[in-house]
Amino acid sequence: MNGAEAEKPSEWVRITSTDGYSFLVKRKVAMMSGTLKNMLSVDSNFKEALANTCPINERAAVVEKVCEYMAFKAYHEGAGPKEEIPVNEFTERIPPEVALELLLAADYLEV
Repeated sequence: MNGAEAEKPSEWVRITSTDGYSFLVKRKVAMMSGTLKNMLSVDSNFKEALANTCPINERAAVVEKVCEYMAFKAYHEGAGPKEEIPVNEFTERIPPEVALELLLAADYLEV
């Protein structure tokens, strides 16, 4: 392995919840969040960037939905202005009991 390969960040990132669950997502998906993007910046010396692990101060049910949304957002990122994005496809899968927590987490994570 040469020096450039050693410096290259992993393609996968671990996102953890407060109740001990871990979610492995592609780096491109995690980068949909402004907060996670800053945490994982290779130019920073944040421990999250060095460990490729981002703790989110939420329970697993909320973190799971955040990860699902970031994947949904990454998938539809290149959609043209006339292309219809099926938002109901995602919003119908949000249980009412996590909606408020999800809204607060999404605001903090800038997604």
